[in-house]
This record gives sequence, structure tokens and C-alpha cells, in this order.
Amino acid sequence: MDTAFIMRIKRLIDLTVSLALLVLALPLFLLVSLAVATTSPGGVIFRQVRAGHSGRPFEMLKFRTMYDGADDQRTAIAAHNEMNGHLFKIRHDPRITPVGRVLRRLSLDELPQLVNVLRGEMSLVGPRPLPLFDSGYSGPARARLSVPPGLTGLWQVSGRSELSWEEMVRLDLYYVHHHSVRMDLTILARTAPAVLTARGAH
Repeated sequence: MDTAFIMRIKRLIDLTVSLALLVLALPLFLLVSLAVATTSPGGVIFRQVRAGHSGRPFEMLKFRTMYDGADDQRTAIAAHNEMNGHLFKIRHDPRITPVGRVLRRLSLDELPQLVNVLRGEMSLVGPRPLPLFDSGYSGPARARLSVPPGLTGLWQVSGRSELSWEEMVRLDLYYVHHHSVRMDLTILARTAPAVLTARGAH
């Protein structure tokens, strides 16, 4: 199937599904916003510049799960990073709020990225976008930029934080070279069970 045709179908699915989910999830958006706003000071939405399709920067949206000013503390706790490569994860990160831990475990913090999908900055399925300052896009990993970044992907349905940087890149490159509408639908179908079981989420 022609790549341009696949991308058009992919964009149509992105628009239809993201708009429908935004409407259906509106009560959940309001509930999460209230929980974030009333349990710790700071904004409800966290914005961070990430590397998008072809390396173009965009502002990715998330519900705030950390205490205000957490980014400024990253250097101080860098020695406790449990991941390798260009991934930064600490299982018991002291910067995460109690509400934030619940949101992360259930992946509810990612819901605002449906707006990124609707705006065309992200797709429902694709490699996860990394922070622009920490993108690590050199060598084979740079091919991750050849498709739009995704809300979910092979990494998310295969173990998330349980996987190493090398395993993440391998899965993302497999997706880049073999992606199709059928593969996207399969990954979307596998995302719900992965979220419900919270495998590799922290």
C-alpha cells in the first residue's frame, strides 16, 4: 500500500478517534483537573517541548503529575536514574505528587495529548516523543523521527518502563519500517489491556 495513502488514512483515524475521545472523556478531564489543582500548587497542564515528526519541536501536553518546579531538580537526582540511554525514570521519584502517581499508573496524565493528536502534532500510534533537550536522535535511533510521534506505540504495549533504551529503539524502528493501518489498529486494541494492568507504569 502506498505510504502517502497510509498516512492519509492514519490522519483520518487520528482526527475521528481523538475528537470522539475528547468529547467522551470531558467529565474525566474535569475530574482530573480538579484533583490536580486542589492537591498541590501549580498549573493543571504541564507543557514540555518535544521532538516531533522530522525533528520539528512541538509543545506536548500532560496533566501535571509532579510538584511545581520539578524540572529544576532533575540534575540533583540524576544519579538515581534507573533507566539507560536517553530515558529518565525513577520508580519512587520524590518529585511526583500522590495524585500524580495514580494518574501515571493509569496513564491518565497522557489524556491531554489527544489535543496534540487533534492538532496534527502527534498521532494515536507512533514512537513516543522525547524531550527536545534529551532526544538522543543519533545513528539508527534518528529514524524514529521519520513518522509522527504517538500517544501509544509498540513500546507502551510491550512493557513500557520495564524495557531498556535499546529495546525501545528496536521496537520503534520495527514500527517505522513496517507500520500500517492494520498494525496501528492492533496496537490501539492492545493499549487498553496494557493500561488496565499498568504493566511497566511508574
